[in-house]
Amino acid sequence: QVQLVESGGGSVQTGDSLRLSCVASGRPFSTYVVGWFRQVAGKEREFVAAINWLGTETMYADSVEGRFTISRDNDKSTMALQMSDLKPEDSAVYYCAADRTMRMTRDLKSYDYWGQGTQVTVSS
Repeated sequence: QVQLVESGGGSVQTGDSLRLSCVASGRPFSTYVVGWFRQVAGKEREFVAAINWLGTETMYADSVEGRFTISRDNDKSTMALQMSDLKPEDSAVYYCAADRTMRMTRDLKSYDYWGQGTQVTVSS
């Protein structure tokens, strides 16, 4: 089992930046693909970004490409999502997730471990 805990959410203004962090504990997750998803109440959880186990390959949703950056530090068992130029439509609960396979995917069903989520609210 891998436990994931997110932090860093909050309320910001349009155009601001925010950095989300996720700390993993339990089994080593250094070989897992890790990703970020977000969910608005009443809507499906959607893919935001993913990074491979080496940190050499990333994948982003079109809506955040160029504004968000995903990173990881396997030595510290952490990953982060740097969000810039935030928009009201970025408001959601953000979840970090880990996939035991080494296959990069946007499909949330492939992810085995999930954090509890952290709220991000962007006001105009």
